[in-house]
Amino acid sequence: MESGRILGQNHIIKHFENAIKMGKISHAYIINGEAGSGKMKLAVHFAKALQCEANNPDTSDGNMQFDFGEGTGGKKEITGVACGHCKSCHQTDSGNQPDIKYVTHEKSGIGVDEIRDQINNDIDIKPYSSRYKIYIVPDSEKMTVQAQNALLKTIEEPPEYAIIILLTTNADMFLQTILSRCVLLNIRPVKEETIRNQLMSEYGIGNYEANVAAVFANGNPGKAIKLATSEDFKELKQQVVGTLLSLEKGGMDIITQRVKEAGSFKNQIDDYFGLMQTWFRDVLLYKATGDTEKLIFQDDYHEIVEMSEKISYFHINIILKSIDQAWNRIKSNVNFDITMEVLFLSIKERIKK
Repeated sequence: MESGRILGQNHIIKHFENAIKMGKISHAYIINGEAGSGKMKLAVHFAKALQCEANNPDTSDGNMQFDFGEGTGGKKEITGVACGHCKSCHQTDSGNQPDIKYVTHEKSGIGVDEIRDQINNDIDIKPYSSRYKIYIVPDSEKMTVQAQNALLKTIEEPPEYAIIILLTTNADMFLQTILSRCVLLNIRPVKEETIRNQLMSEYGIGNYEANVAAVFANGNPGKAIKLATSEDFKELKQQVVGTLLSLEKGGMDIITQRVKEAGSFKNQIDDYFGLMQTWFRDVLLYKATGDTEKLIFQDDYHEIVEMSEKISYFHINIILKSIDQAWNRIKSNVNFDITMEVLFLSIKERIKK
């Protein structure tokens, strides 16, 4: 199975490849992970390999040229990897493989009608041209209980050629009876270095922006790409840095202005607080090590160095705790302006003039 753009999920890729090689394919899978973590890519790569003529020589059209391994007795050695060249692989790449179905929904949830119309009433029709008939269900955590019960009947007694792949951000939303009949595969966080390298090599993102995005993605490549290419995130980062640098010399007029400006980023408040935490962790890191190479805000290292000389270890820790407290208060719907004003005052008081 081709895995070029799937980062850090070798445990899932190997599981799929071994299942194909050993002929032990389950009728139902759950791929569980955050939005942007690569669930759809994994599902499509698995479906592509399942339908690939190189993995199903008995169903090929006879035009494929197969490489026969030594000692196979004339039988094609199944690798579990999509060849990328057969008709089925090309169809999958173009989104036109007739036996790979994508379940869609227009409402906020997936109701029983969508499951019946797109899976249950279709699944008894045999595959058009491939060995399997595969259903990929994005946002499957949005299935209602009635929809899950409708799907359960199909999962319990599926046709031998049917495979259902549920993609979800929260596997806990499924009925236990669904979970017990599916192979559950959890996506793992990807290393920051791996994400940073991808951003720089595949998307042409500069080292500084790639570094910041990789840290804030928390192991999620899709989120990192979105952050690194988002003008809104760049604006937010500039706003946070500007705010922190202005607090030292500014009076209440500056604090009032910065609180007002912060209010325009309420929809990104988690990233706002996260950037503040990362800034002061950089200050702490430099103060402890004197090493600028490990800083996240490397473009602002002069300011980091200068602030580290004006603030004690004790006060850095107090500031980090204050940020956590403010973050929790906002989540608890405490007044935004008052919370931010208290936070900015706390930071200002602990930076030496």
